[in-house]
Amino acid sequence: MTTCPYNPADDGAEMAFDGRMSYGDYLRIDQILTAQTPISAAHDEMLFIIQHQTSELWMRLALHELDAVRAKIAADAPREAFKMLARISRIFEQLNSAWDVLRTMTPADYSTFRETLGQSSGFQSWQYRLIEFAVGNRNLAMLAPHAHRADVTARLEAELARPTLYDEALRLLHRQGLPVPVEVLTRDLRTAWVAHPGVQAVWEAVYRDPQAHWQAYELAEKLVDFEDYFRRWRFNHVTTVERVIGFKRGTGGTSGVAYLRRMLEVQLFPELWAVRTGL
Repeated sequence: MTTCPYNPADDGAEMAFDGRMSYGDYLRIDQILTAQTPISAAHDEMLFIIQHQTSELWMRLALHELDAVRAKIAADAPREAFKMLARISRIFEQLNSAWDVLRTMTPADYSTFRETLGQSSGFQSWQYRLIEFAVGNRNLAMLAPHAHRADVTARLEAELARPTLYDEALRLLHRQGLPVPVEVLTRDLRTAWVAHPGVQAVWEAVYRDPQAHWQAYELAEKLVDFEDYFRRWRFNHVTTVERVIGFKRGTGGTSGVAYLRRMLEVQLFPELWAVRTGL
């Protein structure tokens, strides 16, 4: 028995798009797919470019969500922020998976085009820098790699003037009546977070009686979820770099693996990790 090929038009699918918006038009697919321009003839350079470009797209979404999360917390709407925080964790799960694909590139593969990168390096990603600033790792020295871009520097400076995700969380706890130390609430926002025993005491009170502080308790766990995925992303970065280039210096001039390992020691919400020991 023969059957006629299925025609989606028979089910009402739109099939003609002359002068009308199509999928490709809406998503600007042509612009996206023409943004991969390998410099060398190396086969694996396409993988390298696409992995980093897609990571930048996910980071753009993470920044979109981080902006909204802080606005919701500042507006005393933590329940709405929780969904966004969960989404950010899933975004970093996607970013983690990208390293699995990049790790299929061997040292021999990378050596065929590494010289074409010049001094360019993921170290110079301004979106990643914005994420770090937004979640609390505010190192003013990291403005320097972006000094040649006035527009990027302006965005980074604007971020440094805003409360971090952790600052907003602690301000919410204060508004809910928890004894967050005044010096924490009035701290210099441009500086990196420094662990504070008074903040740890507040989180201990939340964890010892979660039923009495359920929103603060759920917020704490959402923050820990995010930092868990963020740490995994850093660890996978280190592992991938060591697997591909060993202990060579990075293309951007950093010490490579040694630099990335130092970043593993950075804690975004130190009191939320320390509180577990005391419970």
